[in-house]
Amino acid sequence: MTTVLIADDQPLQRFGSRMLLESQDDMTVVGEAANGSEAVRMAAELHPDVVLMDIRMPGLDGIEATRRITAAGDRTRILIVTTFDLDEYAYAGLRAGASGFLVKDAQPEELLAGIRAVATGDAVVAPSLTRRLLDAYVHHLPADPTAQDGTSEDARLTALTDREREILTVIGQGWTNTEIATRLHLAESTVKTHVGRILAKTGSRDRIQAVILAYDTKLVQPS
Repeated sequence: MTTVLIADDQPLQRFGSRMLLESQDDMTVVGEAANGSEAVRMAAELHPDVVLMDIRMPGLDGIEATRRITAAGDRTRILIVTTFDLDEYAYAGLRAGASGFLVKDAQPEELLAGIRAVATGDAVVAPSLTRRLLDAYVHHLPADPTAQDGTSEDARLTALTDREREILTVIGQGWTNTEIATRLHLAESTVKTHVGRILAKTGSRDRIQAVILAYDTKLVQPS
């Protein structure tokens, strides 16, 4: 059973999401939060598998709430639900630790599939769309404070083998596992093993965080 916390300042939006989720045999809603502060508190109390997080909420917004929830180190994963599929808030949310995002007018089956994917550790945003997001907004956001100044090797890359560094680079360029396997002449199972090791060695929560890392460490440059 996947447990979900809904964080949205619109009661009708929360009601609709609850009705949809509770119609599923494998999901249950454990709580509703009307703002970011409530979401942080309830996530700490309830330990949901997934938080459906709105961005624009009064007081503490969804981005800062995401940052605080993921910083707590719990297993809870964040799926941002936003009005626009390409805005700086969505990117900032991913950088804050979200595992993906969907637009509010997504089809019900897309939302359900997204929750299931995030709950199992997968990223929801397609790699190509992630690349579009980063390319569009990387110049408009503050630099990652954990990134190096360019004069020395970033500590998050030092444990990677040459092959892992190569694969991290093409992940950042939006390649899927199938594309990586085909273009680098590897078995897809081997690619999955490499990706898992990259995530573990760099401390990336999921593939999206690995893409952001590739940008932060300059393995990939905005186009």
